[in-house]
Amino acid sequence: MLTTHPFDDDKLREECGIFGIWGADNAASFVALGLHALQHRGQEAAGITSFDGGYFHSHRAMGHVAGNFDRDEVMRALAGRTAIGHVRYSTTGETALRNVQPLYAELAEGGFAVAHNGNLSNAMKLRRTLNRRGSIFQSTSDTEVIIHLVATSQYTPTVDRLIDALRQVEGAYSLLVLTEEGLIACRDPLGFRPLVMGKLGEATIFASESVALDVIGATFIREVEPGEIVLVNASGIRSFRPFEKADPKPCIFEHVYFSRPDSIVDGTSVYQVRKNIGAELAREAPVEADYVVPVPDSGVPAAIGFSQECGIPFELGIIRSHYVGRTFIQPSQEVRHLGVKLKHNANSGLVAGKRIVLIDDSIVRGTTSLKIVQMMRDAGAREVHMRIASPPTRHSCFYGVDTPERAKLLAAQMGVEAMADYINADSLAFISIEGLYRALGSERNEAQPQRCDACFTGDYPTSLTDFSEKQRAGSLSLVASR
Repeated sequence: MLTTHPFDDDKLREECGIFGIWGADNAASFVALGLHALQHRGQEAAGITSFDGGYFHSHRAMGHVAGNFDRDEVMRALAGRTAIGHVRYSTTGETALRNVQPLYAELAEGGFAVAHNGNLSNAMKLRRTLNRRGSIFQSTSDTEVIIHLVATSQYTPTVDRLIDALRQVEGAYSLLVLTEEGLIACRDPLGFRPLVMGKLGEATIFASESVALDVIGATFIREVEPGEIVLVNASGIRSFRPFEKADPKPCIFEHVYFSRPDSIVDGTSVYQVRKNIGAELAREAPVEADYVVPVPDSGVPAAIGFSQECGIPFELGIIRSHYVGRTFIQPSQEVRHLGVKLKHNANSGLVAGKRIVLIDDSIVRGTTSLKIVQMMRDAGAREVHMRIASPPTRHSCFYGVDTPERAKLLAAQMGVEAMADYINADSLAFISIEGLYRALGSERNEAQPQRCDACFTGDYPTSLTDFSEKQRAGSLSLVASR
């Protein structure tokens, strides 16, 4: 099998998206719609768990939301007025049904289902401790560590047990927890991953992005604040802030690539920020060209901003087909090579004989950029320049993003000029870290960065316990815990 999305096989990938609702008839149906809107955040698997006041009901499956949650018999089985859901792209744990979330367990206090966006950077150490105490794990996901910490906590009620558990973990988590006591939403003290709150009539909703609220006609209320725990049940909505206050470090890459452009993240339009990035990039790295061409689809807003700032016409020099399935069987190398063009193809009538500036969101391994540049040259482009709407990605992420080990990151191995030679571009430039912050409407505080930009700078805002232990054990590769 081969992905027919050749420009996505070399992207940083967000771990997942989460959606939950309390107090709505057919709650699972709303969750399924919300997960559709969040499908870009995870395309390996999807799951929904509902509660009808007496029983928990779950359905988890590999693949997309569509095809798994558009069948009447599945949705009828997910009864209840409250439900949570999850779309997954694995960064921790194997790709297998046992790791598909929400994870569910029967604890002494009753059912406990959890959906997690993020990554725990001390999960392996905690898992070894729990194993020695007798815990038996059913998955390889770091999320299951939270369930065992809750199960072994000496506190009551469940929200206090959850707080006790979360005080023992490090790293990134936005969580939705479904229990008999209510629906709980929480975000780690640094706010790495987004989580918003909305209303639909009397129902309360939580989602990774505001676009999921839009899709079901809900009203955005506010973000769940970093370090906040929100409990929703028949008694109303209660907010807890049990953790020591910290300077938030939301992931800067949400604005660059992860979030949908029609979302509002940290109070800012993702689409507008990406246009701002393009404009900053045009000012920092101007180039003489005939057309500005986006790499579809993530490069489009930045390309518009670049074009508007420099006055070079914006054109679709690469055409994407939206009617090709994600995978298909290919019997030979020759057919596999031809399959690339099913999803993206050069607009040769436009680019032939022209000077092209390509706008993309990032370069990871460089393999995709190499393909794109060659595609333009094969179509007859006279010059091919690349401008990247993020700084060079030189470091791995430990907070819920699937990143190659550092040895496989192109920018960690060579300078910009060497990278340009490697991808066969006439020129290559990245936006500066300062320009990226300006696009977000701020200036970077060198002493205390306002966002997590560790993938660009190596400035990790938390301890990396599991990775540090790997280093001490002799593993020198910078690779996120699996």
